[in-house]
Amino acid sequence: MTGKTAGALKGIRVVDLTSVVFGPYATQTLGDMGADVIKVEAPEGDVLRGVTPTRTDGMGVVFMNINRNKRSVVLDLKQPAHRAALDRVVATADVFIHSIRPKAAERLGIAYERLKTANDRLIHCTAVGFASDGPYADTPAYDDIIQGLSGTADLNRRQREAVATVRPHDAGAMAPTFVPGAVADKTAGLIVAQGILAALFHRERTGEGQSIEIPMFEAMTSFTLLEHLYGAVHQPDGAPFGYNRSLAPDRRPFPTKDGFITVMPFTTRHWRSFFAAIGRDDLVEAPLVNDPNIRSPRIAELYALIAEAMPSRTTADWLEAMRAADVPAMPVNRLEDLASDPHLAATGFFVDSEHPTEGAVRTTAPPIRFSATPASATHRPVPKLGADTRDVLGEAGFSEAEIEAIEGSLPTR
Repeated sequence: MTGKTAGALKGIRVVDLTSVVFGPYATQTLGDMGADVIKVEAPEGDVLRGVTPTRTDGMGVVFMNINRNKRSVVLDLKQPAHRAALDRVVATADVFIHSIRPKAAERLGIAYERLKTANDRLIHCTAVGFASDGPYADTPAYDDIIQGLSGTADLNRRQREAVATVRPHDAGAMAPTFVPGAVADKTAGLIVAQGILAALFHRERTGEGQSIEIPMFEAMTSFTLLEHLYGAVHQPDGAPFGYNRSLAPDRRPFPTKDGFITVMPFTTRHWRSFFAAIGRDDLVEAPLVNDPNIRSPRIAELYALIAEAMPSRTTADWLEAMRAADVPAMPVNRLEDLASDPHLAATGFFVDSEHPTEGAVRTTAPPIRFSATPASATHRPVPKLGADTRDVLGEAGFSEAEIEAIEGSLPTR
């Protein structure tokens, strides 16, 4: 299906003025569903294009995995003629999304109040670091900044403090640490896609466009506090922040005789079955296991009992025992193991294709499965910088002479 558009969002055009991960992950999600995503880049391109490794300049592997199913247009928005060209492209769009801080966006003339005059059905999305009515509004934000500010980086510190109370030699440094992945960017990016889809649904019902704002700080803090607001839900005198089950010192992959395993009894039935399977009949009827009001505040004790039992058998032995007991358990994959995971292989999770300039490439399939309007990772190959400028401008009504004037005024790359 390369080069063709299908899916639930077929016919929806998205003009995408975002870069790096946060916004591009959102628009790739829309592109996988069939939207025509027009990625507008400065002459130097999205900074992520230069992150190595690459086979050809400007096609870094991380960029490629977040920018499939898009077209690339190069405009120099410092030039009035190029800003006017953007206006004409936006006039043909259903969605306009940018990730530019408020003051700079106002200077560029891309605020909703101006753009809607030419397109009153436009969904205008601002995907930025911080809400525009707060004191951080014009502060730059990247994933690490938001992980630190949202409390996400504090979670490992809290768990290490708990570890220090039972295994001081394993505790490590008592300092906040980042999740080793762009978790804030990606989490907030999915919320951006969610917001755009809801606005499109509203427009389908009413014909009305609207402006939406998704700040990464608020999105990630909401995500983190879903469980970690915990006792502070009760005001004014509730328990502290921090969900005790997640922060238990032995909530971790458990070492077995020959590797690691994840085991997660959750319900009362699970816990009873688990202790029966490991030969702890003395605990099967214990109130600690059977009464959730006792079990919940003392969950760390139960995790410690799992950790104590697991080294006595191999991973395979434990998996067999846990499946027989119907207790959730799985092996712990390394990143490299995912390429040969039997479930992912059976479901077609990895998608291989031939890129016009990069050769044989691999990506991952969209995780949402539609019965009537399937999403696809290969509607369009990842674009080279500016590869679609002429086509997109032509579709917006530019003459050949106008297109040549725009391209001729671009700085030499």
